[in-house]
Amino acid sequence: MKSIVHVLLIGLVALPFLACEREAAFGGGSWLIPQNEVFDGGPGKDGIPSIDNPSFVSREEGDAFVADSELVVGVVNNGVARAYPHSILNWHEIINDQVGNISVAVTYCPLTGTAIGWDRMVDTSETTFGVSGLLYNTNLLPYDRASNSIWSQMRLDCVNGSLAGTKVGLHQVVETTWGTWKSMYPQTEVVSDQTGFFRDYTDYPYGDYITNDSRLFFPISHADSRLPAKDRVLGVTIGEFAKVYPIASFGAGVKVIADEVNGTPLVAVGSESLNFAVAFEGKAADGTLLSFTALQDQLPLVMSDNEGNQWDVFGRATSGPRSGEQLKAVDGYIGYFFAWGTFYPGMEIYEN
Repeated sequence: MKSIVHVLLIGLVALPFLACEREAAFGGGSWLIPQNEVFDGGPGKDGIPSIDNPSFVSREEGDAFVADSELVVGVVNNGVARAYPHSILNWHEIINDQVGNISVAVTYCPLTGTAIGWDRMVDTSETTFGVSGLLYNTNLLPYDRASNSIWSQMRLDCVNGSLAGTKVGLHQVVETTWGTWKSMYPQTEVVSDQTGFFRDYTDYPYGDYITNDSRLFFPISHADSRLPAKDRVLGVTIGEFAKVYPIASFGAGVKVIADEVNGTPLVAVGSESLNFAVAFEGKAADGTLLSFTALQDQLPLVMSDNEGNQWDVFGRATSGPRSGEQLKAVDGYIGYFFAWGTFYPGMEIYEN
């Protein structure tokens, strides 16, 4: 079986993707992104197959094939906790799932290191997402199977087809290590490595890509050299404004960062040692501005506030006068620094 790196390099020779081939494979029409910056990744439409009927095993069974240090993408809804390992997402990039009462597509781009939970309810109808085989700024361009429209993972919108201009709905995810995730949610399920596809999930298919800052497989529109290219950062967008928080800035233990982004009070909470970071608006549902303090060694609880509430990693109050309330999530996710830099030139970088 050819490695993904080999297929990518074959695709690189014949770039950019020909417009006539786009018309044949997808819905056609005008693009909201420059067509000459849309590249063919090589495998073609569904050449990297999404997982549409994932099966799950227990935490104990997951320990047999997921190392504690491996990154996973976690979702919790209605008491159901699920983990989607990078080792499987590296080969499939999209897992379409139903978690409790929500339909979610866990989308992951190995080339930008971005994991985002997409709502599969699009234009009032449920759909699944697939891998188009196209890339923009070396980032995944999914397509939805209901309309055959093409979406941008990092832009969070549809960029071609009948739904062009539509924003995707988001479901909260927490990206962290398997060791940290199962300490947060010991009853978690994890995607089985028995996916029905012939893949070696013990093998990382992109060589030294994660550690080699100079290695990008495809062109990007803007290079930002203020931080190492493959540093992992939590990025947030408020309107047209973007800011990133390097995972390293959270340090050991759990740290809370109170900030204001584009006039919106924001609280970011994370840990370099535990390898997670998330962000929410810093106001309660009734508009009250809260003051947060980090909680240590109480996962999944990560912070308390000046009213005596305690909040978990998904921004849910689990105790105190606001028990049951939910902090409003901002549009944000973890990714490589270079990826945030090319999508949001001139973005602000948080400094301790």
